Amino acid sequence: MQVILLERVAKLGQMGDVVDVKPGFARNYLLLQGKALTASKENIAHFEAQKAQLEARNLETKKEAEALAEKLDGQQFVVIRSASDGGNLYGSVTTRDAADVATEEGFSIDRKQVIIRLPIKELGLHEVEVHLHPEVMCVIELNVARSPEEAELQASGKSIQELAAEEEAQAEFEISELFDDLGAATSDDGDLVETPEGQAEEARED
Repeated sequence: MQVILLERVAKLGQMGDVVDVKPGFARNYLLLQGKALTASKENIAHFEAQKAQLEARNLETKKEAEALAEKLDGQQFVVIRSASDGGNLYGSVTTRDAADVATEEGFSIDRKQVIIRLPIKELGLHEVEVHLHPEVMCVIELNVARSPEEAELQASGKSIQELAAEEEAQAEFEISELFDDLGAATSDDGDLVETPEGQAEEARED
């Protein structure tokens, strides 16, 4: 099926190109989203008549997209999710999640503009593409964590595995300190016995 492109489409062509595509792709994507018209004589003539207008509009939206991309590129957004101790999420982070957190921070983004190349199913920092215009793309970072405090630590460069190891080491240290304290208490002269009131006293010799 032949269509005429109304804007640049990646791996397909530039505005004004007449290209061959599968009927399903044309109907369900290109025509549906207003990215192309069927390449009839009438539509080609209509495009040629409107070409200057379409190119001017495309240039304007491209400039707007470039201005937004300059502010958005490299930004990090926190996504709070429940996860196992090993860092695996109960579910996954979606394009809608990415669009929502960016919008909450003042960037107007639609989920259809977000592309997640690999499923996000674990805690950590993940790069995500945002296609603001057929010719303008930027990259943002999603900081997926179980709490704002954990997100802050991840942002400083620590992985969930390093955080878990530090927590485990801290717990072992506290337990060790506790046993040291108990050992010091029981090594004092005299045994400890329980009084009827449940308080420990030193046993006195008769």
